[in-house]
Amino acid sequence: MIHYKSEEEIELIKISSLLVGKTLAEVAKSIKPGIRTILLDTLAEEFIRDNFAIPGFKNYRNYPNTLCISVNAEVVHGIPGEREIKEGDIISIDCGVVKNGYFGDSAYTFAVGAIDEKVAWLLKATKKALYLGIEKARLGNRVGDISSVIQSYCESNGYSVVRELVGHGVGKKLHEKPEVPNYGKRGRGVKISEGLVIAIEPMINMGKKEVLRLKDGWTITTADGMPSAHFEHTVAVKKDKTDILSSFEEIEKIDNINLTKI
Repeated sequence: MIHYKSEEEIELIKISSLLVGKTLAEVAKSIKPGIRTILLDTLAEEFIRDNFAIPGFKNYRNYPNTLCISVNAEVVHGIPGEREIKEGDIISIDCGVVKNGYFGDSAYTFAVGAIDEKVAWLLKATKKALYLGIEKARLGNRVGDISSVIQSYCESNGYSVVRELVGHGVGKKLHEKPEVPNYGKRGRGVKISEGLVIAIEPMINMGKKEVLRLKDGWTITTADGMPSAHFEHTVAVKKDKTDILSSFEEIEKIDNINLTKI
């Protein structure tokens, strides 16, 4: 069953969602070649707890960390560890927090130093697909309208859409109904009504759409070893507009010479 949110609930989800953006911005300050991903995870947890919130992913279904950090061919759910970031890597960082009993969820793919031009285009296309999907998240449309525009835009640019992983409702639980696939048909799926709060999160592969789960039980990687990108916002559908509750603004204001702006 879908739980449609009141204005008060949406405001609480927005507080959590904005804290996710600030957390990713805090992490972005420290991204550089040679840094271990576990250190980025530690920074994120400290920042979230300093802001009187709880890491939303840690211990969720026994996930061990605060962030999911997925490098290059890793699509999502990469577990932070001793791996060192290298010049030319792309790293997708997914973060969730809980504050006042409500989740916020957002993700961003960072480019470390100079990256391959084709990979840069993958990041740009994935980010644009996110905003095209958000434009379709409006009253009276259906979830399939979001899914369809993401799929058609990405595939028309030569990329592929992961099928096994989808966006989702957000609220008191991290994953609520409805599912929001990144592929589908216009006019199909759940009708979008006032109070719907969902995370839209294109996960787009440069090569083929097939993915594999690594032996750690969490990390999802492309089957062909080609790069993958991931951008995510939490949005709320209101009577007269759709609000983006999370934000990339703080992330994109960070002046880190080790990051290439996309």
